[in-house]
Amino acid sequence: MSNVVYIATSLDGFIADRDGGLDWLHSVPNPQGDDLGFAAFLAGIDALLMGRNTYQSILDFNLDLPSQWPYPKPVYVVGSSPITIPDALEGKVFALAPAEPAEMMATLAQMGHRHLYLDGGNTIQRFMAQGLVDELIISQIPVVLGGGVPLFGALPTMQSYELVSSEVMLGAMVKSHYRRIR
Repeated sequence: MSNVVYIATSLDGFIADRDGGLDWLHSVPNPQGDDLGFAAFLAGIDALLMGRNTYQSILDFNLDLPSQWPYPKPVYVVGSSPITIPDALEGKVFALAPAEPAEMMATLAQMGHRHLYLDGGNTIQRFMAQGLVDELIISQIPVVLGGGVPLFGALPTMQSYELVSSEVMLGAMVKSHYRRIR
């Protein structure tokens, strides 16, 4: 099974500001509405695993559901408190019982999922701490937040990655793809 993180950070490594806000993600003009390779990335994964806070942030965008739901693949949401799934997302979003990352991977593998997209600070940090992240695709937005929700937390040991590719997007941000060296 492969686990891939696809996420945007500020230059100083935060995925949300001090208030959990994401408005800064739109600081780079994108007049054509380019998806910056996101659809192609989604085509290569089987399912998404995200934390409850990330899921709630997406719902807070007040999308017209289900037509504006951004994920064509099954989304599994893990959290320590009950997860409410709107009727419009039944069959698209599923609650997953909290467990250790390896146990969640085994559960999803039993469902036939082999390529996971990991999203959400706590979820990513838990998988990183267990050495279970195979690839990182990080888009750096040219802002310095000075604080907020960090992408990375403490790790028990160093992890090494090799650069697969790096590209400037919209003339302002850099998307870099790294693969874990094992």
